[in-house]
Amino acid sequence: MALKLIQRFPRLGQLGIQRHPPVASANPLRTSSAGQPVCAACLCTSAGRCIRRQGCRTLQPDCGIRSLTTIAREPAFVASSSVGLHRDSVPRFSLTQLHRPTATEEQDFQQRLGSCSSYRQVFKLLRSVEILSDTMAAAALHRVADLEQEGTSLKDPTVLEKDTIRALCFQLEQDSGRLTDAGLVSALLACTRLFLDPWSTLMVRLVSESQDRLDRGQMTVGQLCNLGQAMIAIEGPGCVMLEQVMVNIQKQEPAQWSLSDLVAVYRLLQGCIGEDGKYRDLLNAMHTHAVKVTSRMDPAAVSVLLSTLVILNQTQAMPLVISLCKQAVQHVPHFTDEELTLVVGALIHFGHSDHYFVQAMEKYVPTMAFTSHPETVTKVMQFFGRRNILSPTVFNAVAESFVYRADDYNTSQVARQIMAFGKLGYLPPNAGNMFRKVETILHTRFSHFQPRTLLNLLHACILVERFPVNFVSKVFSRYFLQQLQEQGTGMDRLILSQLTQLYMTVKLECPFYEGPKLHSKYRVKSFLMSGRSLETPVDTHLYHSVKNGLIGLLGARSYFGSKVLTPYCYTLDVELKLDEEGYVLPASHNGDVYKRIALCIDGQKRFTTNKRQLLGKEAIKQRHLRLLGYEVVQIPYYEFEKLKNMTSVVEYLHQKIFPHTYRLNW
Repeated sequence: MALKLIQRFPRLGQLGIQRHPPVASANPLRTSSAGQPVCAACLCTSAGRCIRRQGCRTLQPDCGIRSLTTIAREPAFVASSSVGLHRDSVPRFSLTQLHRPTATEEQDFQQRLGSCSSYRQVFKLLRSVEILSDTMAAAALHRVADLEQEGTSLKDPTVLEKDTIRALCFQLEQDSGRLTDAGLVSALLACTRLFLDPWSTLMVRLVSESQDRLDRGQMTVGQLCNLGQAMIAIEGPGCVMLEQVMVNIQKQEPAQWSLSDLVAVYRLLQGCIGEDGKYRDLLNAMHTHAVKVTSRMDPAAVSVLLSTLVILNQTQAMPLVISLCKQAVQHVPHFTDEELTLVVGALIHFGHSDHYFVQAMEKYVPTMAFTSHPETVTKVMQFFGRRNILSPTVFNAVAESFVYRADDYNTSQVARQIMAFGKLGYLPPNAGNMFRKVETILHTRFSHFQPRTLLNLLHACILVERFPVNFVSKVFSRYFLQQLQEQGTGMDRLILSQLTQLYMTVKLECPFYEGPKLHSKYRVKSFLMSGRSLETPVDTHLYHSVKNGLIGLLGARSYFGSKVLTPYCYTLDVELKLDEEGYVLPASHNGDVYKRIALCIDGQKRFTTNKRQLLGKEAIKQRHLRLLGYEVVQIPYYEFEKLKNMTSVVEYLHQKIFPHTYRLNW
């Protein structure tokens, strides 16, 4: 078995783990290196350490180990299908269908297991159960992993040295050949989640036995997925056995899968998709089936599918995304923090929002803003910010919680939450307290911010007329600009635009600022650019309608300029020049200009999606243009759309631009 396993998994041999040859013996009693007898239970974990010291006459003095998995030995053979160790002081479990606990007993055990909040409670539960099935034993290991897993390690690695878990692993190792398919692959997956050494006897036996079962081709979809997840953890996505798992899955028809099987395959594909398009046909069939069963999905299934679609970048699966978003509406109050984070992250990724989902979030966020995980609250704010959805209910609740919780947020979370306020140009009722908290964080944790994160935060502040003068001088320092340039691949146009607008703001709105200037090489000449921009391009259809109206009002196209780049980096949709007596000058005229009028033709994209409020970047543009001496005339789409004909358009423009004068042209 072991040789077969090594041949199938060449990468395991590169792990640098010393392998020990198996010690063959048919006796349940063995001999230690000192020639003294050792009980069979002492060999349970391949480490020569007794599970329960009571009743064991021999214990090696140097048996301290770190884990379950250091030396590979053949355990003693025990004929019965249920094994009790040390006079039933540790768990035993049935390995045959004839002696399995009833379905009711297993269900009761699973419920009690789910209520355990520590591994000690799990062990107490195990010791209270007379007989365990292999699936129950695997479930117990999974629950320990749920409670102890932290990143890529366990919170308390010594949990693997506890007698109860060692006894479970011993029995799984000893009777691997008699485990059910479901129990076998579930136990293997649980062992990978507990980070057991892949060259321990237990892991080698489980993997080898799994390979034999896989070769028979009788595993269900769910079992194949568990096996695939385990092999990804052991060997990575390039594993030979994983390829065989995927071949077996593709032989089956997704339309016939249960909902749990469908979710399991989606979860598996997150880790083994490989090159783009590798499982395209399988995914398309799964998407088609998923749309039909979305209405039966629970919160966990919805979050798994949405996160998988993000990881696999399934942009063609928008019907499924929309269907999942609709199903998410009823689950909003029931999502865990992790699940909700994945759901809103997916909606951000696919650029989708649903009116009913937003309504559900408006009801839920005030109840969770003070208690949910900081990343969940931050992701929710990102969702509303990216989708340009202004919800005072949500923003006010988060602003209030920010004052009390911000000390527990990392610098990225602080910046991303404030960026949402800045983007939508919204100030909550407690804006004073909130930005005082921001200033305190900047004072105490300034050096903790990544340069670009800090720039994003300060730029968001100026969008809502909060001026971080005390920190601008540090941003314009040569040292910070050098850090900013070294982070990533250098400074892109957006960063230079943010620096330029930050500098313009302190010069225009903070005349008392006397700190360093921004060097000219870091300034841009225009804020308007493709992609992410500090200005929103004018809506073409709306612009042409206004242009025709202006020609009717002024008499000729030559009396106004279009898309005029000012010396101050802003681009004017339309510019009118007036002399001292109020007459309109030709657009080409540059001398004796007494007044300049900037027409802001504001289409829908310059406003929040659900309210008639300008986005932060458009509000600061109009604010700066007024400070620079322009008379700003706003022409919002929602007013212009009401006009029925050219006559009403001309009258409207006349009232907007020249409210105190007679018509200039008849």
